[in-house]
Amino acid sequence: MKLVRTSVTLGLVALTAIATPYAMADDSGLYVGGNIGQSRATIDEDRITNSLTEAGFTTTGFEDDNRDFGFKLFGGYQFNKYFALEAGYFDLGKFDFTSTGLPPGTLSGNIKVRGVNLDAVGILPITEKFSAFGRVGANYAKAEDTFVGGGSLTALNPNPSDSNTNYKLGLGLQYAFNESLAMRAEAERYRIDDAVGNDGDIDLISVGLVFRFGGKTPPAAPPVEEPAPEPVAKAKVAEPVPAPIVVPPPAPRFQKYTLSVTELFGFDSAELQMSQPKLDEIATALMNDSTIDDVLIVGYTDRIGSEKYNQKLSERRAEAVKKYLVDKGVKADRLTAKGKGEANPIVDCKGKKNVVLINCLAPNRRVEIEQITVKRLVK
Repeated sequence: MKLVRTSVTLGLVALTAIATPYAMADDSGLYVGGNIGQSRATIDEDRITNSLTEAGFTTTGFEDDNRDFGFKLFGGYQFNKYFALEAGYFDLGKFDFTSTGLPPGTLSGNIKVRGVNLDAVGILPITEKFSAFGRVGANYAKAEDTFVGGGSLTALNPNPSDSNTNYKLGLGLQYAFNESLAMRAEAERYRIDDAVGNDGDIDLISVGLVFRFGGKTPPAAPPVEEPAPEPVAKAKVAEPVPAPIVVPPPAPRFQKYTLSVTELFGFDSAELQMSQPKLDEIATALMNDSTIDDVLIVGYTDRIGSEKYNQKLSERRAEAVKKYLVDKGVKADRLTAKGKGEANPIVDCKGKKNVVLINCLAPNRRVEIEQITVKRLVK
């Protein structure tokens, strides 16, 4: 089903028709408005991990971005000081996740949600200008999913979408500046069905403005004539005080970054593969902050092979990463490369050398870059 694109104007016309048989109280009338704020979704990591496990994929890492910018536009009719009906359009933004694991592969997904709603609004006046309100209603939302697989994972249906009707709840506070203009702050919960047979909640915390039609702006107070001031001696004008200089906060210090060897090298190799976006990201961070030095690059291997051979392999891999960063413009005296061979394993796997053991020991084959963390902006 396609998303029903109901305009606020049509919603106002319908509400006006409903309200016509009723006698209008002093607080009755049409209004429109809009809110902006932050939306937050509940991403079910356990369900995603379990579904991948059933497909023979062992999840070793899971990242999600469950917050985004959201907004809504609305129009309504207030029947009296205690009750109103409200219709609107909302866009709750986009939310993402990325799962990585073994056999080597990734699954990334995101969901976009937007739709229309119709709510009954109960109003509780607290003072002449200040009131609280609660809402309950229905939302008709379209969820558009996108899935991208990499490595051993393939998305069978990369772009599913679906539309469904669910409930909607909310609470808020409103302050009226005058009879025509008010400000709102509110929290709302939208029940949403995604496009793959699951449902969950998306919360929207927002602020906005409400304009009421037919409201009367209070007349300006007549000017008050003040007596002429008595003459005073001219005082010396003080020199203006210069505004304080705002010193920007220092750049963030960097701590640690861990890279899987499978992203950098082939198996049993110390030659970097062609594309290295993560190392490019680290090089950019170091070039942007010259105060970061004594950066330690440490290579590790798994336990397969002799201890002496693994020690040499880990040293060659650490040196390869150092050379890559130097080639990108980072001074060599800021970097130190070491190899620690089989030391400090992350996982302990039993068995003889075979494909299962090699895959199991993959987390131990890594390169750690101490005193650096690359910070990513949430999109």
